[in-house]
Amino acid sequence: MKRYKNVGNRDINGILLLDKPKGISSGLFLNKIKKLFNAKKIGHTGTLDPLATGMLPVCFGKATKFAKYLLHSDKRYKVSAQLGVSTDTFDSDGTITSVSPVQSNDYILEQCLESFRGIRNQIPPMFSSLKYRGLPLYKYARKGIHFPRKPRSIHIYDLSLIKKTENIIELDVHCSTGTYIRSMVNDIGEYLGCGAHVIELRRLSVGQYISSSMINLATLEAIFYNDSFDDVQVFCKLDAFLTPMNMIMLEFANVSNEKC
Repeated sequence: MKRYKNVGNRDINGILLLDKPKGISSGLFLNKIKKLFNAKKIGHTGTLDPLATGMLPVCFGKATKFAKYLLHSDKRYKVSAQLGVSTDTFDSDGTITSVSPVQSNDYILEQCLESFRGIRNQIPPMFSSLKYRGLPLYKYARKGIHFPRKPRSIHIYDLSLIKKTENIIELDVHCSTGTYIRSMVNDIGEYLGCGAHVIELRRLSVGQYISSSMINLATLEAIFYNDSFDDVQVFCKLDAFLTPMNMIMLEFANVSNEKC
């Protein structure tokens, strides 16, 4: 069944709290959502790496004007890292660059985590979407070209150990915008003298939005591909997942003096 054959792109407004699956870029994921909703205007509020899963707020129509406020909101993550192995991308998608014995104990690990809490400078990774001369840094990095990057001030509000199993640690991270979890894990590995890289990363919250409010792609696609629904029914069912503009205006009361 071909959807929206005789329907133009829709002017819809609201915020959709998506649970991004692993293995897809934020850009490609956004394109899928735009097609499912047949939306005219759509934008997300900060990228997640292909390896990462979790919350990706997507703004439709008039709600896109609030995207910058979500982009600059604090975030919370759960990250699993392997100690003793470093990669060029700082995660398991990259090439291994070093392998070292892990000699840290629980006391040293807690000292390490304590040193990362608070305001600190962080150097963004070369494998990132930050741009240099109009191109994202990862395109240079893939060619083996590296540039010095200026440190950026970030704030780690909380960093706690959930569990440690052999050389795998699982951390809970509450941080400011602009924080690269991959870089933080790599820096933790350097502090411990053994190297480390991200093997799993999940974003749990963005600002006031929490994980229990997320919807996954499979649920949306089940509605879209259900032949028993006509286009109007599909629109109604999909749009029901959107946070409406009146609620958004209340949630962002400090900036709602802007015209919508």
